[in-house]
Amino acid sequence: MLPLALLCVLMTAAGQLVLKRAVSVPELTQLLHAGEGAAFLGRALASPAVLVGLGLYAVATLGWLIVLGRADVSYAFPLVSIGFVVTALFASIWLGESISAARATGIALIAVGVVLVART
Repeated sequence: MLPLALLCVLMTAAGQLVLKRAVSVPELTQLLHAGEGAAFLGRALASPAVLVGLGLYAVATLGWLIVLGRADVSYAFPLVSIGFVVTALFASIWLGESISAARATGIALIAVGVVLVART
């Protein structure tokens, strides 16, 4: 069950990164800064990249239903935390986001916790 759980988490992290990149284009950020939330959402939902990100979430959710059907939720749900680690690392690499020392320490603590849960 661990491989499927990790695949679902990775798909969710990928979805998050795709969504972030999709909504960070100037056309959409200008709408947000202008207070045009409804127009922002309308244009974002028309973006193929946003649809890909949401699709990744949808497929991950379907896989997660299988995980929950076979594993204790007290085991499975903490594994979702690895998504924080993966998302932060790839946000740094792919999106150019900086990770402060405090943030890196928090991410490392999350990773240690996930390893402890995964070994049970």
